[in-house]
Amino acid sequence: MSSGELLSHARPVGDAVVLRAMLDAEVALVRAWAALGLAPAEAVRAVEEAARGLSVPGLAERARASGNPVIPLAAALKAAAGPWAHRGATSQDILDSALMLVAHRVTGSVLDDLERTAGALRRLAAAHRDTVMAGRTLTQHAVPTTFGLKAAGWRSLVLDARDRLRAVRQALPAQLGGAAGTMAAFGAHAQQAERESGVTGGGAGGGVEGRLVEAFARELGLATPALPWHVLRTPVADLASALAFTTGALGKLAADVLVLSRTEIGELAEGTTGGSSAMPHKNNPVLATWIASAARQVPNLAATLHASMAAEDERPAGAWHAEWQTLAQALGLVEGAAADAAELAGGLRVHPGRMRENLALTGGLVVSERVSAVLGRTRAEELITRGEPFPEELADPEDYLGVARSLADRALERS
Repeated sequence: MSSGELLSHARPVGDAVVLRAMLDAEVALVRAWAALGLAPAEAVRAVEEAARGLSVPGLAERARASGNPVIPLAAALKAAAGPWAHRGATSQDILDSALMLVAHRVTGSVLDDLERTAGALRRLAAAHRDTVMAGRTLTQHAVPTTFGLKAAGWRSLVLDARDRLRAVRQALPAQLGGAAGTMAAFGAHAQQAERESGVTGGGAGGGVEGRLVEAFARELGLATPALPWHVLRTPVADLASALAFTTGALGKLAADVLVLSRTEIGELAEGTTGGSSAMPHKNNPVLATWIASAARQVPNLAATLHASMAAEDERPAGAWHAEWQTLAQALGLVEGAAADAAELAGGLRVHPGRMRENLALTGGLVVSERVSAVLGRTRAEELITRGEPFPEELADPEDYLGVARSLADRALERS
């Protein structure tokens, strides 16, 4: 079960998480310089030691006056570790890289939970391949289907989300462009480094900028970007889309559980018990409720992230800033929803008896489509109008499932 928030099941991506990632980015940068032979080993140790001593409260206070949290962080690192800290970078390089690092870590957890969810749904679909239930359209009984097909459909959506999120995660890039995306300072610092005592390796030759980006991305475990993306926000927009799709996919599962666990339907029940403060008899579907809540919030957060693509100049005022908290909130909501979905799917209780009882509520009308096809629409309507039963050989819902079973089987072939 997800935890950490009083008013939601989001797993909070708070200041401490982002600060840790920013410090990781600063350390990765000096390590990248060292990997090219353009920074001494003692510089790496100094930045690493300085990074261990920084705390969120002090940085947060200073960030309010500077417009972003990297400015006081870089100042603190330089004061403690000297000019090797933050060498050549701009604030956006560090914060963008940090947020991509946070996203990489969070989506790893989400992908694990999506796999758990898909596995549980596979087991449900296989176990209930032949469990007949009413298919419902526009809230009403339509024709018979199987719970196996429904569960296989949920799983298909979860796998769609997994595939999209996995592809986005693999492409999450580091950011390193310098003041205005030209990387000019990195070349200048490389030339200076070769003149400074204690630095060897001849790393300041042609193409140092590209090699530095590659080394920086490698240190972070992120992808190497083709270009600095200060105002080319494809990575953020792609991530936003994948996060929104993921909560939408999980939201479909939750929506069906919420409907089918209603007292008057009773075909499903959560394995957990969610009580009421006023009504002792209630067993609320709390996991599905939290997932449904996230599914309504994340698309709106994604819209803000997409809107931030309209960014002026080489660094915008406001568009970039609007991403920080928005992305953190979206990541936390998706991580919580994925954990809840894994628990929900793993503990879901299915009541085939209630499914059979509900199929009988319409007195056989659930197969009226079949009767209409065999006897003709006019004759079928006459039987319905007169309240006469359908011919017995046409009235069994289990004999009117189309290819529901084979569709479920086909869906479960996907890995």
